[in-house]
Amino acid sequence: MAESLFLEVVTPQKAVISEEAQIVVAPGSEGEFGVLKNHTTFLTSLKVGCLRYKDKTGKERYVFINQGFAEVLPDKVTILAESAERRKNIDTDRCQKAKERAEKRLADKSKDIDMVRAEAALLRAVQRLSISKA
Repeated sequence: MAESLFLEVVTPQKAVISEEAQIVVAPGSEGEFGVLKNHTTFLTSLKVGCLRYKDKTGKERYVFINQGFAEVLPDKVTILAESAERRKNIDTDRCQKAKERAEKRLADKSKDIDMVRAEAALLRAVQRLSISKA
C-alpha cells in the first residue's frame, strides 16, 4: 500500500472531505497537478473542475470543485473551495437543467445578459455532469 497523506476539502458551509488519501489530483489554475506523500510545500489557486483522489483502500473518488485554493504540505492537502460536491451527491437532473438554462441565456442575443456569469454557470454545469458520469 502506498503511503498516505491527509486530504481536507472545505467550503464556507461545511467540511466535505476529511480522510486519508494515497494520491490527490486537483484542477490548478495553471494546470492539473498531483500530490503524493512528502510533496514539496506550495499554495495555488484552483479553477472549476474535478478533484480526484485515491482513498486509503485505493478506490478512486471524484469531487466537483468550484474554484478556490489548495495548500500542499508534505503530509496534508487542504482545499478551500467556494463550493464542492462529492460525485455521489451531484443531482444530474438539476445539472442538466442548469446547463440548458445557461445555453439558452447565451444563445438569446436580444437580452442584456451578463455573459461572464452565463458562461461560468455553463462551465459549472458541464463539469458537474462530466464528474457524475465518470
